[in-house]
Amino acid sequence: MVESNLIDKKSLSLTELKEELKKIQKRDGELGFRSGKTQEYVNSLKVLSKKDYDEYMTKLTDLNIPRLKDEHIVKILDFLPKSEAELEVLLQGYPITISKENYKKIVDVVKTIS
Repeated sequence: MVESNLIDKKSLSLTELKEELKKIQKRDGELGFRSGKTQEYVNSLKVLSKKDYDEYMTKLTDLNIPRLKDEHIVKILDFLPKSEAELEVLLQGYPITISKENYKKIVDVVKTIS
């Protein structure tokens, strides 16, 4: 059995996951069963390029919305909600309260993503 140590705990976006899978595939030549299935899933979704991800991460962070953390922004950029209702559903799993005005600001930024 392989023993692992937790080095760091941070949210991993689909963009970052896609990049990591590419690195693993390049290093090992091919992906294992689970990694391959994960790659199939990630490839079936709209995933932002690293450049776009970084740009929009900065834009959403610069909104300075109280209590909105990086882990929330990662999920927003993974799912790209196009309405305030979609955003509300996405964030309801987190213990966070955001005003309607801030929901609108977030959705306005997400709508600019092509």
